Amino acid sequence: MNLAKVYSAQFDILDSFIVEVEIDISKGGTGGVFKIVGLGDKAVDESKERVPSAIKNTGFENPRQFKVTASLSPADRKKEGPLFDLPMAVAYLLANNELVFKPEGKIFIGELSLDGRLKKVSGVLPMVKKAKEAGFTSVYLPEENAAEASLIEGIKVFPVENLAQLVNHLRQETLVDKDLDNIIKPYQKDDVLEEGEEDIVDFNQVIGQEVAKRALEIAAAGGHNISMYGPPGTGKTMMARAFTGILPELSPEQALEVTEIYSAAGVLDRTLIKKPPFRSPHHTASYVSIIGGGTHPKPGEVTLAHRGVLFLDEFVEFENRVLESLREPLEDGFVNISRAKGTVKFPADFILIAALNPPSEVFRGGMDLSFSEIKKFQKKISGPIMDRIDLWTEVSKVEHSELSEKKTSGESSEEIRKRVERAREIQRQRFGREKLNAQMSVKEINELIELGEEEKALLEKAAKTMDFSPRVFHKIKKIARTIADLEGSGVVKSEHLLEALQYRPKEII
Repeated sequence: MNLAKVYSAQFDILDSFIVEVEIDISKGGTGGVFKIVGLGDKAVDESKERVPSAIKNTGFENPRQFKVTASLSPADRKKEGPLFDLPMAVAYLLANNELVFKPEGKIFIGELSLDGRLKKVSGVLPMVKKAKEAGFTSVYLPEENAAEASLIEGIKVFPVENLAQLVNHLRQETLVDKDLDNIIKPYQKDDVLEEGEEDIVDFNQVIGQEVAKRALEIAAAGGHNISMYGPPGTGKTMMARAFTGILPELSPEQALEVTEIYSAAGVLDRTLIKKPPFRSPHHTASYVSIIGGGTHPKPGEVTLAHRGVLFLDEFVEFENRVLESLREPLEDGFVNISRAKGTVKFPADFILIAALNPPSEVFRGGMDLSFSEIKKFQKKISGPIMDRIDLWTEVSKVEHSELSEKKTSGESSEEIRKRVERAREIQRQRFGREKLNAQMSVKEINELIELGEEEKALLEKAAKTMDFSPRVFHKIKKIARTIADLEGSGVVKSEHLLEALQYRPKEII
């Protein structure tokens, strides 16, 4: 047999797909040609050098003496990365009659070194998930990827050290799965959930700023976007980093979803991401790095912050294009990347924390500021973007005496998190699924948030006085509902509305 076919997969953020890897060997005529077709990138093309060397150095017949053609199907979809090394090697050995086995139901993934060892690859989680959905029962991959792949239940994982070990297994001479438990044991689900978690600032380490802490608690409970403004050095960044400490852990489904995104993006640094991600891009970051895109669209920071937090420090210093592009994810929880070949939809459901230093603080410092600089600031934060940020809170300077006298201030993150978890459980019961108040539609607001006559009159008067847009009007009701949930109140009261109203943006210039 000079023709063989095995199966692999290509990762994609939204739609990973199965790849058929075919090898044809021509033994007559001039040899020394290893050709790969199927719309592969540079890394795929370089497999024609790695694979023959790995096969030869493992002790099998040298492919370079033959004319070998490798085809990756479907041919019209882009193939990326070195992960097709292993399936091409296996297909070659099958076509050259050096290996006999039934490839049906088996997926092969992995990069080969020149001596036949398998190296870790990116995107394993979405590929294994797709393989399971497609009906495959076994996956063979590098040992370093085994723990990540084991998160997908219902498909058998075979961790492989090198090509020779895999061949012995497929020949049923020495099975590689006998040590699977020992290999994955250091990465058991219950153990890895905290793996790699950074030290998070505790809320009681932030001296003072009780109003801002309360606003952040409301934001965490209801999934509301929040902006903190005030002079530099008052603790805005510190509180933003402490914010993830009051967020509940991700549900198993959410954790798998976030981990899959990080795996496909090639930035996964642990086996499973259990806690909400925290992303903090610099204000000089490009549009593509934050929103996503490129010739072959890749996820940006807004997608990597999915189910977590996107912290934009020096908010007004970001490009106008970036800030305006935040409208879609802030409103809908996803971002569309349009290219000539079509549109890609990336998930981007996050809590935005914006921090900014208003120009008024420059005046207080005794410096002058031009009229054009003030208008630039106003233009950056006005209009639709301002409407999409639910909570605005000032972070003022703390007295030096208070800093020297106190080591901690207020409640700990753990105490606040317990209230946030209770509030979120109320919302889960209200909606019958994982959903937060900030995500309510207008229909749900009208159906699920009932106001008494006194509360209606209060909200209508405030809306008229402060000239609320319809979006802001509904946001106030959602924020008030979250405040009521934090108190365990079944109805929204006047005091809840009054507190919600105090977080509307004041004149900050």
